[in-house]
Amino acid sequence: MDTYTLLIVDDETTQLNTLSNYLKKQGFQVFRANNGSAGIDILRQNAIDIVLTDYRMPEMNGLEFIRKIKQLNPEIDVIMMTAFGNIEDAVEVMKAGATDYLQKPIDLDYLDIIIKKVLDKKQILSENRSLKESLQTKYKFDQLISGSAAMESVLNTAGRAAQSRASILLRGESGTGKEVLARTIHQTSPRSDKPFIAVNVAAVPDNLVESEFFGHEKGSFTGADRQRKGRFEMANGGTLFIDEIGDIPVSTQLKLLRVLQERNFERVGGTETIDVDVRLIAATNQDLEKMIREGKFREDLFYRLNVVTISVPTLRNRRAEIPLFIDHFMQKYCTEENRPLLSFSKEAMDTLMKYDYPGNVRELENIIQHAVILTRNDPITTADLSIHLRNLQSEASIDSGSSLPLQVETLEKQLIVNSLHTAQGNQSSAARLLGITERNLRYKIKKYNLK
Repeated sequence: MDTYTLLIVDDETTQLNTLSNYLKKQGFQVFRANNGSAGIDILRQNAIDIVLTDYRMPEMNGLEFIRKIKQLNPEIDVIMMTAFGNIEDAVEVMKAGATDYLQKPIDLDYLDIIIKKVLDKKQILSENRSLKESLQTKYKFDQLISGSAAMESVLNTAGRAAQSRASILLRGESGTGKEVLARTIHQTSPRSDKPFIAVNVAAVPDNLVESEFFGHEKGSFTGADRQRKGRFEMANGGTLFIDEIGDIPVSTQLKLLRVLQERNFERVGGTETIDVDVRLIAATNQDLEKMIREGKFREDLFYRLNVVTISVPTLRNRRAEIPLFIDHFMQKYCTEENRPLLSFSKEAMDTLMKYDYPGNVRELENIIQHAVILTRNDPITTADLSIHLRNLQSEASIDSGSSLPLQVETLEKQLIVNSLHTAQGNQSSAARLLGITERNLRYKIKKYNLK
C-alpha cells in the first residue's frame, strides 16, 4: 500500500510542529511550509495527496493558495483550517475547491475523521476507474472526453450548432482535438448518415489545393491522366472538414467563397457546373484577423466561415480531464499492444497532472503510447515517461545563478526539443507549435546542435 503524503502549511510554528508530529505518527509522509509560496514550491517538486492549510497567512491567503493548487493539480485534496468566526471564509474556499475545513483549535480526532473521508474518496475514485476499465465490453469512452466547465460549454455550443447547416469555425492550438470535435458535430447532426470528408490544407502543395477541393478533368494540367472528384463532391450531402484553413492560398480562397455562396462549382479544367449540398467545418490555430490585416486571408471568406465560432480550450486549461484521457489512452494502447492493463505510480501520475502539454491532447496520447510500448513493469514510473517529460523538474528549476541570456537559451532549447518530440520529428508541425517559421526553426536546430 502507498504511503500517503500530506503538506501542512501554517505560519504558526507551534501548530505546524504539533500537526506534523501527530500525522507522522499516523504513518503519513509529511511536508511542511510556513507560507503559501513555499507550499507551492513543495507541490511542484513532490507528489502530494492532501494539503492541510491555514487560511490567514502572510503573502498569500488560503483562497489564493487553493486556486494555485487547483491550477497545478485539480486532484490534490485541500483541507482548510480557519479560526472560529471565519466561517464565511471557509465557505469561499469550499467554492474554490477545498474538500473540507476545520475550525481552530484543531480537534485531532475530528482531523482523523476528515482525513479518512478524503482517503476513502480517493480509494473509491481509483476503484471506479478500475471498474470502468474491467467493463470494457459494456462501457466505452466516446472519443470526445469532457470533464470541465470549459469543455461542457464547447459541447453545448457544438450540440446546438450541429442541428443547423451553418458553417462552423473551430479555433484553438494544435492537438486540442478540433477534428474529433468536428466528427462529433457531424455524427450528431441530421447529416450523420452522409459522408464526413476531412482534408488538411497544410499537407497539400499550394498548386494542388484547388484540385483537392474541386477535382479536375483529364488533361487539365500535367499529370492529370484521368478525371478526379474533389473533396466537395465527395462530401455532397454530408460534412467537409477543412483543417488548417489559414494555409489556403489566396488564389483559391475566392473560389471557396463562391462555393459557399452559390453551392456549386466547376472542376479544374472543366465547364460543367456541379451542385453540392455540403456543411463546412473549418479549423485553424492561426490568427485569421491578423492574416486579414496582412492581406493573407480574405475578409469576406472569414465572415462566411465564422457563422458559428467554437474555441477549443488547451489541455492545460482543462486539467480535470487529464485522468480521463489517461484512462482512455491506456485502455486503447494496452489493447493494441496486447498487454494487461497498466497503471501509473503516484509520482508518475503527479508528473502527468502538473505538465503543461504544449502539444495538448495529442502530446498526452503520445506519452501514454510511449510508456505502454517501452515500460517493462507495472506500475509505470517517471523513468518510463518520455525524456522531455522526465526533464520537466530540471527545466522548471533553472539555475538562479545563471545569466539571463543563458537561462533563455536553456529554455529555448528545451521548448524546441519538446515541440519536435510532439510533432514526431516533423519540422513544419514543430514550427507551428512554436509560432515561428520553419526556416527559423532549422536555424535554431543548427545553432544548438540538436538532432
